[in-house]
Amino acid sequence: MKSIIIAFIALGAVADFAAAASAQERPYDNGPVWNIASVQTKPGHFDDYMKFVSHTWRAEQEALKAAGYVIDYKVFTTVDARDNEPNLVLAVEWKNMGALDMPLDQRDSMTKKFFGSIEGASKANVDRETIRTMRGSTMFRQLILK
Repeated sequence: MKSIIIAFIALGAVADFAAAASAQERPYDNGPVWNIASVQTKPGHFDDYMKFVSHTWRAEQEALKAAGYVIDYKVFTTVDARDNEPNLVLAVEWKNMGALDMPLDQRDSMTKKFFGSIEGASKANVDRETIRTMRGSTMFRQLILK
């Protein structure tokens, strides 16, 4: 019985050593998280939507950056978008997955700062549908190569 216990302990030690060696050999580590939103502006409303992006959306990103949640953000335009494809991409680089889990009271406070109220934010979102269509959002985890 004693030898069986010793064998299990030895086997566990070998497994722990193998796992540690494998982790040391990994050529990458987790990096920041990117949220990529694809937007298609409606005909004649590109500049209207860009006013929102360059004022309200940008101010929100700057506030999140100042609070330490967001590292950076970018706005891209699609060159020669085809029918029903996005012509704008809004990219936000979050510090990590945990940064996306901002306390709801803090998120509500920021929303009220930019839109006056939660209801105001909802109405503004509905109003923006007259000048753009959201084509989806994708989240990516950046891998940092070692």
